[in-house]
This record gives sequence, structure tokens and C-alpha cells, in this order.
Amino acid sequence: MERLFESLRPLIRAVVRHPFVVLGIALILSVAGVSSAIRLTVNPDLSQLLPSDYESVRALERLRNNIGGSAEAAVAIVSPSREANRAYAEALIPMAGSLTLTDSDEPLFTRIEYRKDVDFVKDNALYFASRVELSNVEDYLQEQKEEAVLEENPFFFDIEDDDFDSDEEDEDAEALRDFYNQIVQDEYPESEDGTTLVLRFYPAGSQSDIGFIEDLYARLDSVTSVVNPQSFHSEMEVVLAGRLQRSLVEIRAITDDLFSSFGAGIMTVLFVVVGYFFYKSMQAQGKWSAGGLLINILRLPALAFIIAIPLLMSLSWTFGLAYLVYAELNLMTTTLGLVLFGLGIDFGIHFYARYAEERGAGHEIAEAAEKTFLSTGQAVTVGALTTSAALFSLLLADFRGFSEFGFIAGLGVLFAVVSMTIVMPALLVIFERFKLLNMRVDPDYDVNTQPAGPMPVRLSHGIVWVSIGLVVASFFYLPPYFEYQFGKLEPEYTEYNERRDVVRRVYSNKGRRNPAYVITDTPEEIEAVLEALRTSMADSATTIGEIESLQERFPVEPASQQEKLDRIAEVRRELDDPLLLESDSEDIENLRRAASTTRPIRAEEVPEFLKREFTSKSGQIGNFVIIYPKFGLSDGRNSIAFSDEVGTFVGTNGQTYHAGSTSLVAADMLRLMRQEAPYMVALTFAVVVVLMMINFGSIRWALLAIVPLLVGVMWMLLLIGIFDLRLNFYNLIVLPAVLGIGNDAGVHLVHRYRESGPGSIRTVLRSTGEHIFVGALTTMIGFSGPLLSFHPGLRSIGVLAVIGIGTTLLAAIVFLPALIAWIESRRERATRA
Repeated sequence: MERLFESLRPLIRAVVRHPFVVLGIALILSVAGVSSAIRLTVNPDLSQLLPSDYESVRALERLRNNIGGSAEAAVAIVSPSREANRAYAEALIPMAGSLTLTDSDEPLFTRIEYRKDVDFVKDNALYFASRVELSNVEDYLQEQKEEAVLEENPFFFDIEDDDFDSDEEDEDAEALRDFYNQIVQDEYPESEDGTTLVLRFYPAGSQSDIGFIEDLYARLDSVTSVVNPQSFHSEMEVVLAGRLQRSLVEIRAITDDLFSSFGAGIMTVLFVVVGYFFYKSMQAQGKWSAGGLLINILRLPALAFIIAIPLLMSLSWTFGLAYLVYAELNLMTTTLGLVLFGLGIDFGIHFYARYAEERGAGHEIAEAAEKTFLSTGQAVTVGALTTSAALFSLLLADFRGFSEFGFIAGLGVLFAVVSMTIVMPALLVIFERFKLLNMRVDPDYDVNTQPAGPMPVRLSHGIVWVSIGLVVASFFYLPPYFEYQFGKLEPEYTEYNERRDVVRRVYSNKGRRNPAYVITDTPEEIEAVLEALRTSMADSATTIGEIESLQERFPVEPASQQEKLDRIAEVRRELDDPLLLESDSEDIENLRRAASTTRPIRAEEVPEFLKREFTSKSGQIGNFVIIYPKFGLSDGRNSIAFSDEVGTFVGTNGQTYHAGSTSLVAADMLRLMRQEAPYMVALTFAVVVVLMMINFGSIRWALLAIVPLLVGVMWMLLLIGIFDLRLNFYNLIVLPAVLGIGNDAGVHLVHRYRESGPGSIRTVLRSTGEHIFVGALTTMIGFSGPLLSFHPGLRSIGVLAVIGIGTTLLAAIVFLPALIAWIESRRERATRA
């Protein structure tokens, strides 16, 4: 590395001679970078971070292509009058239906859900029942007949527990009503009390285009105002909601959060750094005076400019290239703007502080810049190369959350060190030549000659032993707990939730959730899939709750149609039994009407709202099986178990099938992250060790630089265990990042100690230790940006990173000097002996 920097001596001399040329080139690159970076978008969908060749990803893509998964915009109409709500809806629908796409004459909405023709379905509900549901109907009728027989027996009296019998009857009746309501549905999409009516609009444009969604809601809002709700009822309110709004709210919240935390973080970092630079400027003068104090206060804007401009330039280069490579940011990489600002400023602190020392020692501008570049420039470059190499190692991960984070962060670190060692010297030269800075004040001042005695032996021994004790204690908290509850990592969107609750008065969403779909090539394969799943369901440990086939609900083959008609005829015969003819039960009456079907139903006879549920996007009966989980999938362990059972399985025909759903993709994502994280941590550490060996050219010096990193990481794990801070699929990325970033402090201290020689550790702490502390502080501030986030997952990234960088800093400035002092004392005793 020393030879490399010696060969770069002409470069730093050229920077000093032609600072405006350097600055001009940097500005041109920055303009190009900004023009690309502003086109970056944010994609909050973590499920898209899996490799595209994963079977769960392919199955989900096939599912979307075959069945769809359209999100909708919803308009909730609320007033005390049922009639007024319907009248407003019927006035709004034609106006909304006349809206067109902004770039064509095509309708903005492909369909608008309002009134449903339910009479036909009421007459033929059993024709759309699955085999299991028909069996449940038959069992229910048999129970009703048995109960009627017992009630006619004058000698019968019930000796069973009334509550127990009542519960069983209620469950049977409730299951029947659930089936009936699922098939028949309501004529109007309104709440039971009639105070809320909800219209659902399905758009024709891209549902992933945030600009399109924003325009859609703006136009819907305009139309609802034009129709004038108050003209229908003085208390009428119109609420815009829907799943499309969820995407819009999420993107807006993340973007606003990103910019607010970025702005606040930058101001905080600059405040800390400018304050530190002000201190160094006063220190370089040697003597404090009122005049010198005033001059340095007036020069504070120049200090901020010198540190901020090179760093902002490096960020523009980083995110400009990120756009060319990825075109978007994921939830994990959205945090990198402030992180890289706080991390990159570390290089500037070390460079500027050493430059200030050289100027304070009396060296001319060119000589001070050259000496700083060859000494501190080398140290910060080694640290940057180590950090970036460790981050680049994440590119080997299959999980794109790791690989994209590693690429952008590693690139940002390299650009930051280039900017701070090339652009910053050019700015320093320009500012000093124009007298905006004057750092040569006291030629007799040299921070390295300031007296500093050796560290007391007993103190160093005590620190080392306490540190080792804390490392040992950390093993009792291994491995750290992992957070599987997805719900705890999801943010609360208060305004959206309030609007959603209005819609839920009509669409309660209490039905079966998180289904997986198995798509077959032909209808003949359906039965083989069903048989395999039924066999799996027979296991007591199954995660499958229910399965159903759309062909089973809407048979298209003549044999299947006749089989269903025969079963419906049997139900009619049961209903004609004298024991049930006199029943006045509403459920029995509904079944009489539902069993009216006597011939196969043609596809064109089925109402659109019902046909839509059973057909594919192409308009054909879908060749797929729906699998409903037995448990909720908000617990990642349940998702993984469900994925293990239905994600990939073999049908009774010997073919392999893959189920598709977002839950299965999330399970694969969780599984992949947990599998890759240990390897990524090990690989990152291996890269750090190898680079330290290359840099120092000595095992002894390399180990000395690595030891505080290991100790700091173990302290981090100890704090995680003590405070019950859990790892999750967001903050796992922090572990390899801490290894790459946390090594910097040890590298700088060991470099300066090696340069200064034995007995200098306290002097090194007073100079380089200051720079390390402020640099690590700014890095923590950079990572603390997510601490202010509304998003629990992003917040967990900030918490773990601040703890990790804080403990590695503490190990470097407390444990490492004590260890060096202990080693020196042992060597001194050995020499005396």
C-alpha cells in the first residue's frame, strides 16, 4: 500500500497545482449523477427481493399472469339514508366510468362493482357448492331429521348438556350460513344498517406506477366533489380508500420519512463536524484570542462547505450509478443516503484533521496536502477498501436485499474516499489561497509533541480483564433471538387504517385469508392435485385448512355436471321428507331455493360477479386448486411450515407442482435470509482479515487491528441479549455491515501507533483517537436516521447499527489502548529480566 501511494504522489501534486480543474471534473460528474439519481423509485415489496429463478417466485408470477391480483380503489359513501347512498352511487358511476387514461381514449376503469343480480344465484346456490360443502349440507339435513324424530317421540327427554348440544348445532348452522353467504352475497355492497355503501373501481393502468395511482385518486376525488354529496343528503360523506391507496400511502410515507430523516441527519452531522473543525482550527492557532475566535466563527460556513460538497458529490455518483444498475431502491437501501453521508464524512474528518495538524506545524499548503495524502490518505483508503470489500462480498448473496445493499454501500464508500482524498484537497487549496481559511498560525505547534504519559499498568490490566469478562458473558446470550412475527415489523398507517375501517363495514375481510394456488396445465390434472393434498391433510400435523377446485364449484365436463345434479336432486328429496316439510327454519327455506337446479348451467348464464370469482384472466374456467392455511401466517414459522407442505409437492399422477402466493414467497425470503446471513457474516469477516494481512504485511499488526472489532461485536451481542433486541429480516443486513464499518477505528489507531512507535498510545489517542471518536459519532448519526422512522423494521436497522458501531468504537478507544499498554508493560518486564 505504501508503494501504491508513493506512486500516487504526482497525483496529489497535480491536484494542488490545478484545483479548479479537479473541482470542474467533479461537478460535471455530479450533475450527471444527480440527473440519474432523481429518477430512482422506491419499491417497498420485499417479496420481489428473491431471485427470479426461485420456484415460489415463478409460481407467483404464473399465478398473477393466469388469475391476476388486481388491487382496487374504493369509494365509501356514508349517510344515515340507504336510499340517498344508492342515489349518489348511481349518479357517480356514469361520471367515473366516462374517465379515460391520460395517454389514450381507453376507459380509466375496466369495471366498477356495484349492484349484483343475486336471484339467479339464490335459485342455484348448491350448483356452485364444493363436494365438502354438499356433504356438510347433507349432514346438516340428516341432523335436522334426527332432531325432528326425537322431538316427535313423547317419551324423549334430553339428558345431555344443553349448552354442549347448542354449541354443536350452532357450529353446523354457522358453517351452512357461511357457505350460503359466500356464494349468494348481497345485492348491494352496503352495511347491515344501510349507512355505508362501498363502490370498488378496478383500474386499467399500471398498478405499480405511483404517478398513475396519484392521478387516479385525484381524478376520483374531483368527480366525487362534482357530484356533490350534500345535495343527496346533508350529512353525507365520501371516503376514498382501497388497496391501491395502501400502496400510495406506503410509498408516500416511506419517501417523506426518507427525506425528513435525511435532512435532519445531514444537519446534525454537519453541526457535529463543523464544531469539531472549529475546535481543530482554534487548536492549530496555538493561542486562543478574541480576534482568532471571531475569524474562525466567520469561517464556519467555509468549513461546512469543504466537508459537505465532496460528500454530496460522492452521493450523487453513488445513487446515479445505482439507478443505472437497479433503477429502484428497496426498503433496506433507502436508508443508505444518510448512512453513507455519516460514514463518508469519517474519511473527511481524518483527512482534514491531519491536514490541520500539518499546517499548524508550519508546512506549506502543497507540502501539508502531500504529507496528509501519503499518511492519513493511506489509512483512510485502507479502511475504505476494507469496508467496501466487506460490503461487496454481500453481492454473493441470492437475497437481493443483501446484494443490492452491499453493492450500493460498497460503491458509496469507494466514491466517498475518492472524493475526500481528491476533491477535498482541491477545495482546501482554493479556500486557503483565497484566504477563506488560514490554517498556518503557530509553526511551533505540533500535536504529536504534546506530553502524554504512559497508561497506568493496573488500569490497563483492569480494562482488559473486564473486557474479556464481558466477552465471556456474551456467549450466554448466543444465538440471539429471531423475530418471526411479521406484524411487529409492519408500520401503522393511521389515516389509511381509518379509511379502511369505513370500507370494512361492508367488506369485513373475515373470510379465509392467505390462500395459495396450484395451477395445472390441463383440467384433468386437478384431481391428482386434490388427492395428494387430501392425503397430506390426513396428517395430524398438517398446515392445510381447506382445499377447493374451481372446476368443482363450476363443473364443465358432462360427467361432473351430472354428478352434481344427482347430489342436488338427493338434497331435494331430503328436503321433501315429511319431517322437514313443516320446518319454518330460514336455513331450510334457503336450501329449498338453492336446490332448484335441474339442468347444467351454461357459462353465459352465470352472473358476472360470480363468474369472475371462478375464472381466469382469459375468461376461461381456471385450472387451479386453492389451498387455505389452517393457521394465520403472520408468524413466519407458520409460513415456513405451510411452504414446506404445499410449496412443492408431487401429485398422485407423479408430476411435481408448485403453489403460488405472496405468503409462500415471504416464507422463502425468510428461509433464505436465515440461511445466508451466517455465511455472509463469515465471508465479510474473512475479507476483513485478508485485507488486514495484506495492508499491514504482518500477522501481529493485523491481529492487533482486528481484536477490537471482535470484542466490539461480542459486546453488541451481549447488549442485544440483555435488552431482548431481536434480529429480524430487516436488521440482519447490519451484522456484516458492522464488521466492515466497525474495523475502521482499529485500523486508524494501529496505523498511527505503528507510525509513532512504542509508548505513544496515549498521544495517539489524543490525536487520532479524537478523529476516530468524531468519525464514529457521525457514522452512528447516519445510521440513527432510521431510528426516527415510523417503520418498525427500518427502526430496528438503526437500533442495531448504532449499538454495533458504538461497541466497536468503545472497544477501539478503550480496550485496544489498554491491550497495547499491557503488551508494552509485559515486554518491558521481559526486557528488564
